[in-house]
Amino acid sequence: MTTVDHLGLSPDEPATPSVHPVSPIPAPAPAAGAGTGTGTGEGPAAAASRAVGGTRRLLVRLHFYAGVLVAPFLVMAALTGLAYTLTPQLDALVYADELYVDRVGANPRPLTEQVAAARAVHPEGTVSAVLPADAADRTTRVVLDVPGLGEKQRTVYVDPYTGHAQGALTTWWGSTPLTTWLDDLHRNLHLGAFGRQYSEVAASWLWVVASGGLILWVLRWRNSRRVRRVLLPDLGARGRRRTMAWHGSVGVWLVVGLLFLSATGLTWSRYAGAHFSSVLDALHAHAPELDTALPVPDPAPVAASPHAGHAMPATGMADAGSVTDIGEAGVTGQVDRVLTAARGAGLDGPVEIDLPAKPGAAWSVAQTDKLWPVRLSQVAVDPADGRITSRADWADYPLLAKLTKLGVAAHMGLLFGLANQLLLASLAVGLLCVIIWGYRMWWQRRPVRDERRALVGPAPARGTWRGLPRPALVVGVVLTAVVGWALPVLGVTLLAFLTFDVALGAIRRARQRGGTPA
Repeated sequence: MTTVDHLGLSPDEPATPSVHPVSPIPAPAPAAGAGTGTGTGEGPAAAASRAVGGTRRLLVRLHFYAGVLVAPFLVMAALTGLAYTLTPQLDALVYADELYVDRVGANPRPLTEQVAAARAVHPEGTVSAVLPADAADRTTRVVLDVPGLGEKQRTVYVDPYTGHAQGALTTWWGSTPLTTWLDDLHRNLHLGAFGRQYSEVAASWLWVVASGGLILWVLRWRNSRRVRRVLLPDLGARGRRRTMAWHGSVGVWLVVGLLFLSATGLTWSRYAGAHFSSVLDALHAHAPELDTALPVPDPAPVAASPHAGHAMPATGMADAGSVTDIGEAGVTGQVDRVLTAARGAGLDGPVEIDLPAKPGAAWSVAQTDKLWPVRLSQVAVDPADGRITSRADWADYPLLAKLTKLGVAAHMGLLFGLANQLLLASLAVGLLCVIIWGYRMWWQRRPVRDERRALVGPAPARGTWRGLPRPALVVGVVLTAVVGWALPVLGVTLLAFLTFDVALGAIRRARQRGGTPA
């Protein structure tokens, strides 16, 4: 719940003065010999009230500055993420000629013929993968590695019934040019590695703003027995109270989804993602790797002859699938045998068939179905005889690896199909609304008197940390340091905020000493 206002203030409070820390409620003096356990003369109830009040004021200040300074990053992430959720439908509109067949036939042609048709039109580069049509009305994709495309590939789309190549696109890991463009926009604003900082700032702070807003909203209504106050806006309220009601109640409905987007986004971010990968390394929780090395048979004995010392070594089965050994035509001619072997090994549904990248390697076939329940098993196939040489089944993935895969698929709108897309779109629109309401509250709190007129309201009072009990303050500092290490972008930006705040306070104190109004 990105807010830029003082949550919890009375609606009748004047808009002009700043908010100052509330003094603790004095407790009656204890009787002689009685110990309070606080060391300050406070009763336990007063100490607890002081701790809650200090925590709330600190959260208000953190929520305010995080909302003001990080909200622009969240707006960009929400807008670009909203556009990305539409990519399946946009691809179907823009690339219908490549993705769909003109007419569904009775029986598809062998993959070998489809690959040959693609190579007849696009002889450049080398074949790296084949993706058979995953639906009756879809085309087969033949992926080519072409020099000069860098990380991208050229994908040729072939009608599996006619063997006609319907077109070709420059793709990035299977994504169409439009999807790739929107993906880059969401990840880095088309600014390369530097632009990735924006998305990591958004993901790093989203959970802080959302959870902090939830705590503040619950604290505001903690003495009310009506759950409706927390979950639904007060339609009878007016002015800033009405804006706050919408901001807080809608934020409550969004918070779980926002925390999920923050966590999954951080897993593949640049810096926090590297730390997450290190944790997976330490826990041996990465997805299992498929072993594609072919077994090397024992060399056949060479019969004695006058030229025995000059006998050529036998070529083992380990080279049976290499392009350099039998040429690309011979290799691609094995694709049907490889697919048949993978189907026999239980790999149903959509699959990707990867050709060996070097001599002595097997073909790999991987399921690519990320729609729940997912199918993501893999097998390695010896193309010479169709033997399965190794496999990595989805059931054997460690729990963390499974959660990571599923989380990324849901984050991209793939796990639950159209329902997943609608949920992500709702989260994006809801986040934009909450941010707008937050800025509106900030504007509604502006001073309106002629002598103190301003564009926006004042910031929450400084020094709120002084209201925290010392143990809570120590624990908070330690936890902040740990989180700052785990999420480096969060730590650096928080340090920048604190530096800015200290500098601003020093400037104000200097002005006050000089007699200049702050």
